[in-house]
Amino acid sequence: MPPKRALSPTPSQASTAIYRSSPITDRSSRFVAIYSPSLTTKQLQSRPEFSDATHRITACRAPSTQRSLIPSQPLYATTHSDDGEKYGGKAVASVLSDLNIEGSVVVARWYGGIMLGPVRFDHIKNCARDAISKHLHSSEQSLQVKKARTIADDEEKRRADLIRVLPERDQSISVLRVLLAEKQAATTTSPKVDKVVSPAKVLEYSKLPLKALENLERARDATIGWILAQIEKAEVAQQTEILQPAEIPQQAEVATYAG
Repeated sequence: MPPKRALSPTPSQASTAIYRSSPITDRSSRFVAIYSPSLTTKQLQSRPEFSDATHRITACRAPSTQRSLIPSQPLYATTHSDDGEKYGGKAVASVLSDLNIEGSVVVARWYGGIMLGPVRFDHIKNCARDAISKHLHSSEQSLQVKKARTIADDEEKRRADLIRVLPERDQSISVLRVLLAEKQAATTTSPKVDKVVSPAKVLEYSKLPLKALENLERARDATIGWILAQIEKAEVAQQTEILQPAEIPQQAEVATYAG
């Protein structure tokens, strides 16, 4: 069948990297595939390493210019060329479709003088799949590295925020403790406590790991919550003491009148 016009892969694919399969040799015939997510089949086919190949079978899969009736299911256009290996291009194109991937593949075959029969299509597809798998593995590794870098950056930002915030929490705790002592001193029912100032030993937060800083943040928040609850209790007790003297004469007057 005549070669079909090669499609250009999607412009969104910026990488020009080429991924090469491991060679397969069978009765003096050798098969090697290369895959690129961005280069055209013509560019791959014209590589010097394939100049003496008997067949340079190609396939390309790219987004179709036609609109899909279902937006979540885009359409793809696939072209292929046998280059003398009948049905070879279709075999390579099926690998792109099965893996649901865009890009161009060339499978080169150096004929060894012995006909292989249908098994040659297995070699063609296995080479194509191997080249694409190496791209997918490389992409997965890149994503993992990027994810790890993002996590590390987020953790460092979180650590810097805690190093800045924790001294402010310490200062808030010192101020609240003084306020609590004053509130409790103003009542007769609340237990008296000594005024507490900032701790004599200041922690060097910049030397602590993130986990320790997060634990300290939780501890500081719990302390602030407890002190605020005690201040509220002291204020309630203070209000009760203010109201009680006004009630006592009325009770006494009622008792005298009754007598």
